[in-house]
This record gives sequence, C-alpha cells and structure tokens, in this order.
Amino acid sequence: LQAVFLDMDGTLIESEGLWNDSEAELVAELGGVWTEEDHRRNVGNAAEPVGRYIIELTGAHHLTPRQVADRLYARFRTKLAEGAEVRPGALELVRALADSPVPVVLVTSTERSLIETSLKRIGLHLFDDSVAGDEVAANKPHPDPYRRAARRLGVDPARCVAIEDSVVGVTSAADAGCVTIAVPNHVSVPPREGVVFRDSLVGMDLDWLESLIVA
Repeated sequence: LQAVFLDMDGTLIESEGLWNDSEAELVAELGGVWTEEDHRRNVGNAAEPVGRYIIELTGAHHLTPRQVADRLYARFRTKLAEGAEVRPGALELVRALADSPVPVVLVTSTERSLIETSLKRIGLHLFDDSVAGDEVAANKPHPDPYRRAARRLGVDPARCVAIEDSVVGVTSAADAGCVTIAVPNHVSVPPREGVVFRDSLVGMDLDWLESLIVA
C-alpha cells in the first residue's frame, strides 16, 4: 500500500444535506423547484456542472455556470460556519492514517476555498496532501483528480486505496486504476468489478486497507 486517497463530501463529512439545502434555495430564488431526484443526479459533481444543470432547470440563461456556482458556494459557506458533521468512523480513520507511514491525501470535487472550513472538525493538517476540484484539468467522474494525487506522491495508483461515497467518485477513482472502496451514503452505487463495498468507515484500519492490495 503506497497511499490512501479520501473523498470529502459524503465520505468524511455529512455535507450533502447542506449542499441540497443550498441548491434548493438557489433554484427557488431563480424561479424553479429542486427535487430529491435533482439532488441525486448531482451528488459528487463539481460546482460548475451543477451550475449548468441549475441554469437548464430554471432557464436562468442570463447567468454563467461560474456565476451560479459562486452563488451556490456563498450559500453553502454560510451553512458551513461551524464545519460539517463528521461521518461515523471518519475521524478515527484519518487519525490512524496520519499516525502511519502511509500517506493520506484528500481528493475532493469541492474547490480549495471551502476545504478548510468543511474539514474544521477533522483538520486538514492531518493530510499529507490535498487535491481540490478547481486544481484539476477535469473533475470527477474523470480520473484526473486521482491520477494527479498519485503523480504528486510519485506512487502507482494500483497500489493506492481510494474511498468514495458516490457513483461520480467511484468512477473517477476506479478509472484512475485505484483500488476503490465504495461507502454509499445519499445515493446508491451500482456494483462494479474490483470495487469493494462497505456500510461505513467504522472499523476500517490500515491492516485491512493493506490487505486489498494485490501482491
């Protein structure tokens, strides 16, 4: 095992509900209605693709995807003032990895400006590196975020474990060649060859992660 890559929203922190509330409020302001199905379709996506979706949903073509994304981020940042709730087992896993010789890297679709606030209850300082959504050529579900994380460490993706909660994230990690663990949260993740499924992060430790790497 050469590294462990961790997604943030929905995997380490319970922020998807905050995103949903922010999206619903913005869509209502623009004259539309945001449903659970709309949220499900956008779980794990970066802000600008969500912005494009909202423009098509509401007909707000006077705005650019970036402008919608900025409005969405402003609402989300307000809701995140105290940091998001931590998912069960997340803090224990991150601390165990931080105390180990194996590098742990945050790989998130969220833009850099929100990461530290989002992780206030865990601490970004526990990670050896982090890759944000606005620092990659193509965001999840493209494999670039995980390839970039591996490249910066100088490691082989096939000897890295990635932990994700959404279809978008699992696709990104698995297509990058990482050993991928799916811990579905707000949306179901269909079976995929080579992807390991867990109900939660509780009890996950370094020895088990190491056992997933094929010799």
